[in-house]
Amino acid sequence: MPRRVLSVLLQALAFLAALAAAPHLGGLWGALFPEVQRPVWEQRSWFALLGSHLLLSLGAVAVAATLGLAGGVLATRPGGRRLRPLVDAVFSLAQAVPPIAVIALALPALGFGAAPTLLALVLYACLPVLRGAVAGLDGVSPAVLDAARGIGMGRWRMLAQIELPLALPVVLSGLRLAVVLSIATAAVGAMAGAECLGTPIVVGLANNNGAYVLQGGLFTAWLALLADRAVRLLEPAR
Repeated sequence: MPRRVLSVLLQALAFLAALAAAPHLGGLWGALFPEVQRPVWEQRSWFALLGSHLLLSLGAVAVAATLGLAGGVLATRPGGRRLRPLVDAVFSLAQAVPPIAVIALALPALGFGAAPTLLALVLYACLPVLRGAVAGLDGVSPAVLDAARGIGMGRWRMLAQIELPLALPVVLSGLRLAVVLSIATAAVGAMAGAECLGTPIVVGLANNNGAYVLQGGLFTAWLALLADRAVRLLEPAR
């Protein structure tokens, strides 16, 4: 097994072990927060929160990756280059709106739960994928494209067999950033009632319980860093 893969697996096991041990660390959290009567999060299983968090954030990344890659392909085609400033402006505006504001605006239409959070995460994660796709596709050598045309390849065949494979490292860099942003930002969805690793944070803030806030923030950040290293494994060797 490659060393990089083994390293990520060991880190994932350490993360899962920490989740399993968290409810049994009352002494540690009590020492850190002596003023808190209930310093250990026990209202909901950490593994249930993890599953909901991953489903929400990775689902948003899947939608954002589809939209961002489609936008990148459109902006790099001969007929779509004139639309590039518009496409970039739309995706930039989508990311510029704070996720919490998107959630608040979407609540009347979508209600409490995962739906408004999913919308906010999709809007927030599209731009890195778009920028990565555009940079990767623009970086394909014109000589390679000329050679492909010379052997009779059509535009869509060139895109699928030449351009996208060559652009893949840069596209994956954008996707990796989208994954990290989505996982880290999904915690705010707890404010709209979405179950995730941010739930202890919101409950802790509401009850002046710093132990809950620290536990939720620690596991959310740890998961984002772990996802970053996992996505790096998908990048082809240069």
